[in-house]
Amino acid sequence: MAELLLELAEQKGAQAALVDEFGETTWQAFNERTNRLISALRAAGLESGDTLSVFSGNRREYFEAMAAATHAGWRFVPINWHWVAEEVAYVLANSDSKALIVDARFADVASEALSREDAPQLAVAVVAGGDAQPGLASYEALLATGSPDEPSEQGAGGPMFYTSGTTGRPKGVVSSMFKLGAPIGIMKLVGKGLSASLAIPEGGTTLLEGPVYHSAQWAFSYLPLLAGNAVVMRHKFDAAETLELIDRYRVTNVHLVPTQFIRLLRLEPEVRERFDGKSLEIVWHGAAPCSPDVKRQMIEWFGPKICEYYGATEGAIISTIDSQEWLARSGSLGKPVPAIEVRVIKEDGSVAGPNEEGQLYFKNKMGSDFEYHKDPEKTKKAHLEPGVFTFGDIGCMTEDGYLYMTDRKIDMIISGGVNIYPAEIEGVLAAHPAVADAAVFGVPNEEFGEEVKAAVQLVAGRSGDEAMVRALLDHCREHLAGYKAPRSIDFETELPRHPTGKLYKRLLRDPYWKGAGRSI
Repeated sequence: MAELLLELAEQKGAQAALVDEFGETTWQAFNERTNRLISALRAAGLESGDTLSVFSGNRREYFEAMAAATHAGWRFVPINWHWVAEEVAYVLANSDSKALIVDARFADVASEALSREDAPQLAVAVVAGGDAQPGLASYEALLATGSPDEPSEQGAGGPMFYTSGTTGRPKGVVSSMFKLGAPIGIMKLVGKGLSASLAIPEGGTTLLEGPVYHSAQWAFSYLPLLAGNAVVMRHKFDAAETLELIDRYRVTNVHLVPTQFIRLLRLEPEVRERFDGKSLEIVWHGAAPCSPDVKRQMIEWFGPKICEYYGATEGAIISTIDSQEWLARSGSLGKPVPAIEVRVIKEDGSVAGPNEEGQLYFKNKMGSDFEYHKDPEKTKKAHLEPGVFTFGDIGCMTEDGYLYMTDRKIDMIISGGVNIYPAEIEGVLAAHPAVADAAVFGVPNEEFGEEVKAAVQLVAGRSGDEAMVRALLDHCREHLAGYKAPRSIDFETELPRHPTGKLYKRLLRDPYWKGAGRSI
Protein backbone atom coordinates (compact mmCIF):
# COMPACT_ATOMS: atom_id res chain seq x y z
CA MET A 1 0.00 0.00 0.00
CA ALA A 2 2.79 2.47 0.84
CA GLU A 3 4.00 3.80 -2.48
CA LEU A 4 6.83 5.87 -1.01
CA LEU A 5 8.82 3.70 1.41
CA LEU A 6 7.75 0.07 1.00
CA GLU A 7 9.32 -0.32 -2.44
CA LEU A 8 12.53 1.32 -1.25
CA ALA A 9 12.58 -0.91 1.84
CA GLU A 10 12.20 -4.00 -0.33
CA GLN A 11 14.91 -2.88 -2.76
CA LYS A 12 17.46 -1.45 -0.31
CA GLY A 13 16.60 -3.39 2.87
CA ALA A 14 19.65 -3.26 5.12
CA GLN A 15 21.26 -0.26 3.41
CA ALA A 16 21.37 2.97 5.41
CA ALA A 17 18.56 5.41 4.65
CA LEU A 18 19.27 7.92 7.44
CA VAL A 19 22.53 8.73 9.21
CA ASP A 20 23.05 11.24 12.04
CA GLU A 21 25.53 11.71 14.90
CA PHE A 22 23.77 9.02 16.92
CA GLY A 23 23.57 6.16 14.44
CA GLU A 24 22.00 4.80 11.26
CA THR A 25 18.52 3.68 10.24
CA THR A 26 18.14 1.19 7.39
CA TRP A 27 15.46 1.53 4.74
CA GLN A 28 13.64 -1.46 6.19
CA ALA A 29 13.69 0.00 9.72
CA PHE A 30 12.74 3.45 8.39
CA ASN A 31 9.63 2.00 6.76
CA GLU A 32 8.67 0.01 9.86
CA ARG A 33 9.22 2.91 12.28
CA THR A 34 7.19 5.22 10.03
CA ASN A 35 4.34 2.68 10.02
CA ARG A 36 4.47 2.42 13.81
CA LEU A 37 4.39 6.19 14.21
CA ILE A 38 1.35 6.52 11.94
CA SER A 39 -0.44 3.77 13.86
CA ALA A 40 0.40 5.24 17.27
CA LEU A 41 -0.59 8.80 16.38
CA ARG A 42 -3.85 7.63 14.79
CA ALA A 43 -4.62 5.73 17.98
CA ALA A 44 -4.02 8.96 19.90
CA GLY A 45 -6.66 10.71 17.82
CA LEU A 46 -4.89 12.27 14.81
CA GLU A 47 -6.97 12.19 11.65
CA SER A 48 -6.28 13.12 8.04
CA GLY A 49 -6.05 16.91 7.79
CA ASP A 50 -4.67 17.38 11.32
CA THR A 51 -1.37 19.07 12.12
CA LEU A 52 1.81 17.57 13.59
CA SER A 53 4.62 19.91 14.69
CA VAL A 54 8.29 19.01 15.06
CA PHE A 55 10.62 21.06 17.29
CA SER A 56 13.97 19.46 16.64
CA GLY A 57 17.45 19.68 15.26
CA ASN A 58 18.49 17.50 12.34
CA ARG A 59 18.05 13.91 13.48
CA ARG A 60 16.64 10.67 12.07
CA GLU A 61 13.37 10.90 14.00
CA TYR A 62 12.62 14.17 12.20
CA PHE A 63 12.46 12.31 8.90
CA GLU A 64 10.31 9.59 10.45
CA ALA A 65 7.83 12.26 11.55
CA MET A 66 7.77 13.89 8.12
CA ALA A 67 7.37 10.53 6.39
CA ALA A 68 4.49 9.62 8.73
CA ALA A 69 2.73 12.90 7.97
CA THR A 70 3.33 12.45 4.25
CA HIS A 71 1.58 9.05 4.32
CA ALA A 72 -1.24 9.87 6.75
CA GLY A 73 -2.54 13.09 5.21
CA TRP A 74 -1.26 15.31 8.03
CA ARG A 75 0.17 18.77 7.75
CA PHE A 76 3.57 18.92 9.43
CA VAL A 77 5.04 22.12 10.82
CA PRO A 78 8.83 22.37 11.28
CA ILE A 79 9.53 24.72 14.21
CA ASN A 80 12.78 26.70 14.28
CA TRP A 81 14.86 25.24 17.11
CA HIS A 82 16.36 28.64 17.89
CA TRP A 83 12.98 29.97 18.99
CA VAL A 84 12.09 30.73 22.61
CA ALA A 85 9.05 29.29 24.42
CA GLU A 86 6.84 32.28 23.56
CA GLU A 87 7.46 31.80 19.82
CA VAL A 88 6.99 28.01 19.99
CA ALA A 89 3.68 28.33 21.84
CA TYR A 90 2.45 30.83 19.25
CA VAL A 91 3.17 28.49 16.32
CA LEU A 92 1.58 25.50 18.05
CA ALA A 93 -1.60 27.51 18.60
CA ASN A 94 -1.66 29.28 15.24
CA SER A 95 -1.07 26.05 13.29
CA ASP A 96 -3.80 24.17 15.23
CA SER A 97 -1.28 21.49 16.11
CA LYS A 98 -2.59 18.31 17.72
CA ALA A 99 0.78 16.62 18.25
CA LEU A 100 4.36 17.66 18.95
CA ILE A 101 7.63 15.77 18.60
CA VAL A 102 10.52 17.39 20.48
CA ASP A 103 14.27 16.85 20.29
CA ALA A 104 15.67 16.12 23.76
CA ARG A 105 18.11 19.00 23.19
CA PHE A 106 15.17 21.42 23.28
CA ALA A 107 12.89 19.69 25.75
CA ASP A 108 13.20 22.45 28.35
CA VAL A 109 12.02 25.12 25.91
CA ALA A 110 9.19 22.87 24.72
CA SER A 111 8.04 22.16 28.28
CA GLU A 112 8.03 25.89 29.03
CA ALA A 113 6.05 26.56 25.85
CA LEU A 114 3.46 23.90 26.67
CA SER A 115 2.99 25.32 30.16
CA ARG A 116 2.05 28.77 28.87
CA GLU A 117 -1.57 29.91 28.95
CA ASP A 118 -1.52 30.64 25.21
CA ALA A 119 -0.36 27.11 24.30
CA PRO A 120 -2.93 24.66 22.90
CA GLN A 121 -3.88 21.36 24.49
CA LEU A 122 -2.21 18.60 22.48
CA ALA A 123 -3.27 15.01 21.99
CA VAL A 124 0.39 13.90 21.94
CA ALA A 125 3.67 15.47 23.04
CA VAL A 126 6.78 13.27 22.99
CA VAL A 127 10.54 13.68 23.31
CA ALA A 128 12.98 11.97 20.90
CA GLY A 129 16.50 11.08 21.94
CA GLY A 130 15.86 11.25 25.67
CA ASP A 131 13.77 10.04 28.57
CA ALA A 132 10.19 11.07 29.27
CA GLN A 133 9.71 14.11 31.48
CA PRO A 134 6.75 16.13 32.78
CA GLY A 135 4.53 17.00 29.84
CA LEU A 136 6.59 14.98 27.37
CA ALA A 137 6.26 11.22 26.94
CA SER A 138 8.92 8.99 25.35
CA TYR A 139 9.01 8.90 21.54
CA GLU A 140 10.30 5.32 21.57
CA ALA A 141 7.57 4.26 23.99
CA LEU A 142 4.98 5.80 21.67
CA LEU A 143 6.49 3.97 18.70
CA ALA A 144 6.33 0.66 20.58
CA THR A 145 2.54 0.98 20.82
CA GLY A 146 2.15 1.24 17.04
CA SER A 147 1.75 -1.54 14.50
CA PRO A 148 4.61 -2.24 12.05
CA ASP A 149 2.08 -3.22 9.36
CA GLU A 150 1.48 -1.00 6.35
CA PRO A 151 -1.18 1.58 7.29
CA SER A 152 -4.51 1.65 5.52
CA GLU A 153 -6.20 4.69 3.97
CA GLN A 154 -3.02 6.53 3.11
CA GLY A 155 -3.18 10.03 1.64
CA ALA A 156 -0.61 12.71 0.98
CA GLY A 157 0.42 15.15 3.66
CA GLY A 158 2.68 18.16 3.32
CA PRO A 159 4.62 20.90 5.09
CA MET A 160 3.60 24.32 6.36
CA PHE A 161 6.71 26.42 6.92
CA TYR A 162 6.50 29.52 9.08
CA THR A 163 8.05 32.65 7.65
CA SER A 164 8.02 36.10 9.19
CA GLY A 165 7.02 39.27 7.40
CA THR A 166 6.92 43.02 7.48
CA THR A 167 4.30 43.06 10.23
CA GLY A 168 3.41 40.93 13.22
CA ARG A 169 4.14 37.31 14.04
CA PRO A 170 5.37 34.66 11.58
CA LYS A 171 2.77 33.20 9.25
CA GLY A 172 2.44 29.68 7.91
CA VAL A 173 2.89 29.25 4.16
CA VAL A 174 0.39 26.80 2.67
CA SER A 175 1.29 25.60 -0.82
CA SER A 176 -1.42 24.30 -3.13
CA MET A 177 1.17 21.77 -4.35
CA PHE A 178 0.67 19.76 -1.15
CA LYS A 179 -3.05 19.14 -0.92
CA LEU A 180 -3.82 17.12 2.19
CA GLY A 181 -5.37 13.74 1.47
CA ALA A 182 -4.43 13.75 -2.24
CA PRO A 183 -3.25 10.48 -3.84
CA ILE A 184 0.05 9.63 -2.24
CA GLY A 185 1.69 8.91 -5.59
CA ILE A 186 1.82 12.69 -6.12
CA MET A 187 4.54 12.97 -3.50
CA LYS A 188 6.59 10.33 -5.29
CA LEU A 189 6.29 12.34 -8.51
CA VAL A 190 7.32 15.53 -6.68
CA GLY A 191 10.40 13.83 -5.20
CA LYS A 192 11.50 12.30 -8.48
CA GLY A 193 10.64 15.42 -10.46
CA LEU A 194 12.68 17.74 -8.24
CA SER A 195 15.67 15.40 -8.23
CA ALA A 196 15.63 15.13 -12.01
CA SER A 197 15.19 18.87 -12.63
CA LEU A 198 18.07 19.73 -10.28
CA ALA A 199 20.40 16.99 -11.53
CA ILE A 200 20.37 15.30 -8.13
CA PRO A 201 21.31 11.67 -8.83
CA GLU A 202 18.46 9.32 -7.99
CA GLY A 203 19.64 6.74 -5.49
CA GLY A 204 22.61 8.87 -4.47
CA THR A 205 23.53 10.22 -1.05
CA THR A 206 22.44 13.64 0.20
CA LEU A 207 24.37 15.58 2.84
CA LEU A 208 22.13 17.78 5.00
CA GLU A 209 24.25 20.54 6.56
CA GLY A 210 21.59 23.12 7.39
CA PRO A 211 18.42 23.09 9.51
CA VAL A 212 15.69 21.00 7.91
CA TYR A 213 13.09 23.37 9.38
CA HIS A 214 14.17 25.66 6.51
CA SER A 215 12.13 25.04 3.35
CA ALA A 216 15.19 24.86 1.09
CA GLN A 217 17.04 22.35 3.27
CA TRP A 218 13.83 20.31 3.46
CA ALA A 219 13.34 20.34 -0.32
CA PHE A 220 16.97 19.43 -1.01
CA SER A 221 16.99 16.51 1.45
CA TYR A 222 13.51 15.11 2.12
CA LEU A 223 12.27 15.18 -1.48
CA PRO A 224 15.36 13.37 -2.83
CA LEU A 225 14.84 10.85 0.00
CA LEU A 226 11.46 10.01 -1.52
CA ALA A 227 13.30 9.33 -4.77
CA GLY A 228 15.61 6.84 -3.03
CA ASN A 229 18.47 9.01 -1.79
CA ALA A 230 20.03 8.23 1.57
CA VAL A 231 20.42 11.28 3.83
CA VAL A 232 23.49 11.92 5.98
CA MET A 233 22.80 14.79 8.37
CA ARG A 234 24.40 16.86 11.05
CA HIS A 235 22.75 19.16 13.55
CA LYS A 236 25.39 21.87 13.22
CA PHE A 237 27.77 22.73 10.40
CA ASP A 238 31.48 22.11 10.82
CA ALA A 239 33.54 22.91 7.72
CA ALA A 240 36.28 20.30 8.19
CA GLU A 241 33.77 17.61 9.13
CA THR A 242 31.71 18.42 6.03
CA LEU A 243 34.61 17.53 3.76
CA GLU A 244 35.25 14.34 5.73
CA LEU A 245 31.58 13.31 5.55
CA ILE A 246 31.46 13.83 1.78
CA ASP A 247 34.38 11.47 1.29
CA ARG A 248 33.37 8.94 3.97
CA TYR A 249 29.78 8.48 2.76
CA ARG A 250 30.45 9.10 -0.94
CA VAL A 251 28.02 12.01 -0.89
CA THR A 252 26.67 12.95 -4.33
CA ASN A 253 24.79 16.18 -3.59
CA VAL A 254 24.64 18.90 -0.94
CA HIS A 255 22.91 22.24 -0.38
CA LEU A 256 25.00 25.03 1.16
CA VAL A 257 24.65 28.75 1.86
CA PRO A 258 27.31 31.44 1.21
CA THR A 259 28.36 31.61 4.87
CA GLN A 260 29.25 27.91 4.70
CA PHE A 261 31.27 28.55 1.54
CA ILE A 262 33.28 31.17 3.43
CA ARG A 263 33.98 28.79 6.31
CA LEU A 264 35.09 26.07 3.91
CA LEU A 265 37.45 28.46 2.15
CA ARG A 266 38.97 29.50 5.50
CA LEU A 267 40.08 25.95 6.32
CA GLU A 268 43.80 25.30 6.65
CA PRO A 269 45.45 24.29 3.35
CA GLU A 270 46.33 20.82 4.64
CA VAL A 271 42.66 20.16 5.51
CA ARG A 272 41.53 21.24 2.06
CA GLU A 273 44.23 19.16 0.38
CA ARG A 274 43.01 15.96 2.10
CA PHE A 275 39.60 16.38 0.48
CA ASP A 276 38.98 14.08 -2.47
CA GLY A 277 35.39 15.00 -3.37
CA LYS A 278 35.18 12.77 -6.44
CA SER A 279 31.78 11.37 -5.40
CA LEU A 280 30.26 14.85 -5.31
CA GLU A 281 28.24 15.55 -8.45
CA ILE A 282 26.45 18.78 -7.62
CA VAL A 283 26.49 21.54 -4.97
CA TRP A 284 23.42 23.77 -4.80
CA HIS A 285 23.48 27.12 -3.06
CA GLY A 286 20.92 29.84 -2.48
CA ALA A 287 19.00 31.55 0.35
CA ALA A 288 21.26 34.64 0.30
CA PRO A 289 23.42 36.66 -2.10
CA CYS A 290 26.90 35.21 -2.58
CA SER A 291 30.02 37.32 -3.04
CA PRO A 292 31.34 36.85 -6.62
CA ASP A 293 34.86 36.40 -5.25
CA VAL A 294 33.73 33.66 -2.85
CA LYS A 295 31.82 31.88 -5.60
CA ARG A 296 34.75 31.99 -8.02
CA GLN A 297 37.01 30.47 -5.36
CA MET A 298 34.52 27.65 -4.74
CA ILE A 299 34.28 26.90 -8.47
CA GLU A 300 38.09 26.85 -8.73
CA TRP A 301 38.25 24.39 -5.81
CA PHE A 302 35.26 22.11 -6.38
CA GLY A 303 35.11 22.49 -10.15
CA PRO A 304 31.98 23.34 -12.19
CA LYS A 305 29.71 21.57 -9.69
CA ILE A 306 28.51 24.79 -8.06
CA CYS A 307 24.95 25.66 -9.08
CA GLU A 308 22.73 28.43 -7.76
CA TYR A 309 18.97 28.74 -7.47
CA TYR A 310 16.67 31.64 -6.64
CA GLY A 311 13.40 31.05 -4.84
CA ALA A 312 11.52 31.32 -1.56
CA THR A 313 9.30 29.34 0.77
CA GLU A 314 6.23 30.84 -0.90
CA GLY A 315 7.11 30.01 -4.49
CA ALA A 316 9.70 27.22 -4.46
CA ILE A 317 12.45 27.45 -7.10
CA ILE A 318 12.17 30.27 -9.65
CA SER A 319 15.46 30.15 -11.57
CA THR A 320 18.76 28.26 -11.70
CA ILE A 321 22.25 28.87 -13.07
CA ASP A 322 25.24 26.55 -13.38
CA SER A 323 28.93 27.38 -13.02
CA GLN A 324 29.67 28.02 -16.69
CA GLU A 325 26.66 30.30 -17.14
CA TRP A 326 27.49 32.23 -13.97
CA LEU A 327 31.14 32.75 -14.92
CA ALA A 328 29.90 34.34 -18.14
CA ARG A 329 27.19 36.39 -16.37
CA SER A 330 28.43 37.12 -12.84
CA GLY A 331 25.60 38.20 -10.58
CA SER A 332 22.82 36.59 -12.57
CA LEU A 333 20.26 34.31 -10.92
CA GLY A 334 19.95 32.34 -14.14
CA LYS A 335 17.02 31.55 -16.37
CA PRO A 336 13.55 30.78 -14.96
CA VAL A 337 12.75 27.08 -14.68
CA PRO A 338 10.30 25.89 -17.38
CA ALA A 339 7.24 26.02 -15.09
CA ILE A 340 7.77 29.66 -14.07
CA GLU A 341 6.71 32.84 -15.88
CA VAL A 342 8.45 36.05 -14.71
CA ARG A 343 6.86 39.51 -14.84
CA VAL A 344 8.82 42.67 -14.05
CA ILE A 345 6.43 45.44 -12.99
CA LYS A 346 7.57 49.08 -12.84
CA GLU A 347 6.46 51.62 -10.23
CA ASP A 348 3.70 52.91 -12.53
CA GLY A 349 2.26 49.42 -12.90
CA SER A 350 3.45 48.89 -16.46
CA VAL A 351 5.46 45.88 -17.59
CA ALA A 352 9.20 46.56 -17.78
CA GLY A 353 11.17 45.90 -20.91
CA PRO A 354 14.51 44.06 -21.12
CA ASN A 355 17.07 45.37 -18.61
CA GLU A 356 14.50 47.68 -16.97
CA GLU A 357 14.15 47.39 -13.20
CA GLY A 358 10.90 46.64 -11.46
CA GLN A 359 9.31 44.47 -8.81
CA LEU A 360 9.60 40.77 -9.65
CA TYR A 361 6.37 38.78 -9.90
CA PHE A 362 6.04 35.09 -10.74
CA LYS A 363 3.39 32.70 -12.02
CA ASN A 364 3.60 28.94 -11.85
CA LYS A 365 2.33 27.62 -15.19
CA MET A 366 1.27 24.38 -13.48
CA GLY A 367 -1.21 26.36 -11.39
CA SER A 368 0.61 26.04 -8.05
CA ASP A 369 0.13 28.97 -5.67
CA PHE A 370 0.27 29.69 -1.93
CA GLU A 371 -1.58 31.43 0.85
CA TYR A 372 -0.64 32.59 4.32
CA HIS A 373 -2.39 30.56 7.02
CA LYS A 374 -5.22 32.56 8.61
CA ASP A 375 -4.09 35.79 6.93
CA PRO A 376 -6.00 36.57 3.72
CA GLU A 377 -4.89 40.21 3.78
CA LYS A 378 -1.20 39.26 3.75
CA THR A 379 -1.93 36.74 1.00
CA LYS A 380 -3.64 39.44 -1.08
CA LYS A 381 -0.73 41.88 -0.66
CA ALA A 382 1.72 39.26 -1.98
CA HIS A 383 -0.27 38.82 -5.20
CA LEU A 384 -0.58 41.05 -8.25
CA GLU A 385 -3.55 38.95 -9.26
CA PRO A 386 -4.62 35.39 -8.41
CA GLY A 387 -1.71 33.07 -9.15
CA VAL A 388 0.81 35.89 -9.71
CA PHE A 389 2.94 36.50 -6.61
CA THR A 390 6.02 38.37 -5.40
CA PHE A 391 8.74 37.89 -2.79
CA GLY A 392 9.22 41.67 -2.65
CA ASP A 393 12.45 41.66 -4.69
CA ILE A 394 13.52 44.23 -7.30
CA GLY A 395 15.30 43.16 -10.46
CA CYS A 396 15.26 42.84 -14.22
CA MET A 397 15.31 40.38 -17.10
CA THR A 398 17.86 40.63 -19.89
CA GLU A 399 17.07 40.25 -23.59
CA ASP A 400 18.44 36.70 -23.54
CA GLY A 401 16.21 35.70 -20.61
CA TYR A 402 18.54 35.90 -17.59
CA LEU A 403 17.19 37.13 -14.26
CA TYR A 404 18.99 39.63 -12.01
CA MET A 405 18.03 40.87 -8.54
CA THR A 406 19.19 44.35 -7.56
CA ASP A 407 17.36 45.19 -4.33
CA ARG A 408 14.63 44.16 -1.90
CA LYS A 409 11.43 46.18 -1.67
CA ILE A 410 10.28 44.46 1.48
CA ASP A 411 11.99 45.21 4.75
CA MET A 412 14.05 42.07 5.28
CA ILE A 413 17.53 41.10 6.48
CA ILE A 414 19.24 37.92 5.26
CA SER A 415 21.96 36.81 7.68
CA GLY A 416 23.73 33.53 7.05
CA GLY A 417 20.93 32.47 4.71
CA VAL A 418 18.24 33.11 7.35
CA ASN A 419 15.44 35.60 6.70
CA ILE A 420 14.98 38.10 9.54
CA TYR A 421 12.11 40.59 9.50
CA PRO A 422 12.74 43.89 11.31
CA ALA A 423 9.10 44.57 12.18
CA GLU A 424 9.02 41.67 14.64
CA ILE A 425 12.16 42.95 16.41
CA GLU A 426 10.96 46.57 16.34
CA GLY A 427 7.75 45.50 18.06
CA VAL A 428 9.68 43.83 20.86
CA LEU A 429 12.00 46.83 21.33
CA ALA A 430 9.05 49.24 21.37
CA ALA A 431 7.52 47.26 24.23
CA HIS A 432 10.48 48.09 26.49
CA PRO A 433 9.60 50.95 28.87
CA ALA A 434 12.78 52.87 28.03
CA VAL A 435 12.12 52.93 24.27
CA ALA A 436 10.18 55.71 22.55
CA ASP A 437 10.83 54.54 18.97
CA ALA A 438 12.90 51.86 17.23
CA ALA A 439 14.15 50.96 13.78
CA VAL A 440 15.87 47.71 12.80
CA PHE A 441 17.81 47.16 9.56
CA GLY A 442 20.65 45.15 8.06
CA VAL A 443 24.26 46.28 7.80
CA PRO A 444 27.15 44.53 5.99
CA ASN A 445 28.83 41.52 7.57
CA GLU A 446 31.69 39.81 5.75
CA GLU A 447 30.82 36.27 6.86
CA PHE A 448 27.03 36.36 7.20
CA GLY A 449 26.24 38.85 4.44
CA GLU A 450 24.20 41.05 6.77
CA GLU A 451 23.81 41.49 10.51
CA VAL A 452 21.02 43.04 12.57
CA LYS A 453 21.45 46.66 13.64
CA ALA A 454 18.95 48.64 15.76
CA ALA A 455 18.54 52.41 16.04
CA VAL A 456 16.67 53.38 19.19
CA GLN A 457 15.13 56.62 20.41
CA LEU A 458 14.86 56.52 24.21
CA VAL A 459 12.18 58.15 26.33
CA ALA A 460 13.13 61.42 27.96
CA GLY A 461 15.47 61.03 30.89
CA ARG A 462 16.92 57.63 29.88
CA SER A 463 20.59 57.30 28.97
CA GLY A 464 21.98 55.36 26.00
CA ASP A 465 24.89 53.80 27.85
CA GLU A 466 26.30 50.26 27.88
CA ALA A 467 23.90 49.24 30.64
CA MET A 468 20.98 50.27 28.40
CA VAL A 469 22.44 48.30 25.48
CA ARG A 470 22.64 45.17 27.66
CA ALA A 471 19.11 45.71 28.99
CA LEU A 472 17.64 46.03 25.49
CA LEU A 473 19.53 43.01 24.16
CA ASP A 474 18.42 40.91 27.15
CA HIS A 475 14.85 42.05 26.51
CA CYS A 476 15.08 40.96 22.86
CA ARG A 477 16.53 37.56 23.73
CA GLU A 478 13.79 36.97 26.29
CA HIS A 479 11.07 37.32 23.65
CA LEU A 480 12.85 36.34 20.43
CA ALA A 481 15.28 33.73 19.15
CA GLY A 482 18.88 34.80 19.64
CA TYR A 483 19.63 35.18 15.90
CA LYS A 484 16.97 37.91 15.70
CA ALA A 485 18.53 40.04 18.46
CA PRO A 486 20.47 43.10 17.24
CA ARG A 487 24.23 42.71 17.16
CA SER A 488 24.60 46.41 17.96
CA ILE A 489 22.43 49.37 18.92
CA ASP A 490 22.73 53.03 17.96
CA PHE A 491 20.96 55.64 20.06
CA GLU A 492 19.34 58.50 18.14
CA THR A 493 17.88 61.75 19.46
CA GLU A 494 14.98 61.26 17.05
CA LEU A 495 14.29 58.77 14.28
CA PRO A 496 13.69 60.19 10.78
CA ARG A 497 9.93 59.94 10.42
CA HIS A 498 7.57 61.78 8.08
CA PRO A 499 4.71 63.65 9.81
CA THR A 500 2.45 60.81 8.61
CA GLY A 501 4.54 58.37 10.66
CA LYS A 502 6.47 56.76 7.79
CA LEU A 503 10.01 55.89 8.84
CA TYR A 504 12.78 56.80 6.39
CA LYS A 505 14.87 53.78 7.30
CA ARG A 506 17.25 54.21 4.37
CA LEU A 507 18.60 57.39 5.98
CA LEU A 508 19.75 55.18 8.85
CA ARG A 509 20.80 52.20 6.74
CA ASP A 510 22.57 53.66 3.70
CA PRO A 511 25.67 55.11 5.45
CA TYR A 512 26.67 51.59 6.54
CA TRP A 513 26.55 50.32 2.94
CA LYS A 514 28.73 53.01 1.37
CA GLY A 515 31.80 51.32 -0.07
CA ALA A 516 30.36 47.83 0.41
CA GLY A 517 30.06 47.30 -3.34
CA ARG A 518 26.52 45.97 -2.90
CA SER A 519 23.18 47.04 -1.45
CA ILE A 520 21.95 43.66 -0.20
